[in-house]
Amino acid sequence: MSTAPAVDQRRLLDVQALDTQLAKLAHARRSHPSLATLTELAGRAEDLRRSAVLAESVVKDHRRAVAKAEADVEQVRERSTRDRGRLDAGAFNAKDSVAVIAELESLARRQSVLEDVEIELMEQLETAEGELDALRQQMAAIESDVATATAERDAAFADLDAQLADVTQRRAVAADGIDESLLALYQKVRTLNSGLAVLSIRGTRTEPLHLDLSLSEVAAIKAAAKDAVIRSEEDGYILVRLED
Repeated sequence: MSTAPAVDQRRLLDVQALDTQLAKLAHARRSHPSLATLTELAGRAEDLRRSAVLAESVVKDHRRAVAKAEADVEQVRERSTRDRGRLDAGAFNAKDSVAVIAELESLARRQSVLEDVEIELMEQLETAEGELDALRQQMAAIESDVATATAERDAAFADLDAQLADVTQRRAVAADGIDESLLALYQKVRTLNSGLAVLSIRGTRTEPLHLDLSLSEVAAIKAAAKDAVIRSEEDGYILVRLED
C-alpha cells in the first residue's frame, strides 16, 4: 500500500471535481445541438445542390429546344412571307402561282404544327425554371438557417471556452504541489475508469459512486495509517477518508 500526505489525498477530491467539470464542459461543446443542426443542414444543402445542378441542366436543354423551335417557326414564317410577297407582286405565271399557293397552304400547316411544338416546349421550360427557382429558394433558406445555427454555435462555444479556461486554471491551482506519485496514480485510475478516480468515504459510504465494500475492505480501511493510499477492490478507486 502506497502512502501520500492525507491533506494531498483530500485535495484530490477538488481536482477530481474540477476534472469532472472539465469533462462535462468538453462534452457539452462536442455535443452542442447546433452541431447536429449544422450537420443536418449541410446534408440537405448538398442534396439540394445536386438537385439544382440537374435542374439547371434540364433548363438549359429546354432553352435549347425552345430556341430551335423558335428558329424553325421563324424559318417557315420568313419563307411564307417571301413567297406571299412574290405571289402578290405577280412574280409567278398562272401555273407556278397554283404551285406556290399550294406550298403556302402547306407552310401554314407546318407553321401551325411548329408553333404548337414551340408552345409545348415553352411550357416545359417554364415548369423546369419554376422547379429550379424553388430549389434556389430552398438553398437560400438553408443558408439563412446555417447562418443562424453558426451564430448560435459560436456564441455557445465562446461561453463554454471561457468556462473551460476558468476551470482549467482552477484545476492547475488545485493540483499544484500535490504529491507527484499520488497524481500519477490518480491519472492512471482516471484513464481506466472513464474519468473517475477518487471517491470520498465516510464510515462505509462512498461518494459520488456508491460501492458495496466487503467486510475485509472496511476492516482494512479502519486499520490503515492516516497517510495510506487506500484503493477499492472494485476498479481500484482511490478512497479518500473524510473523518478526522
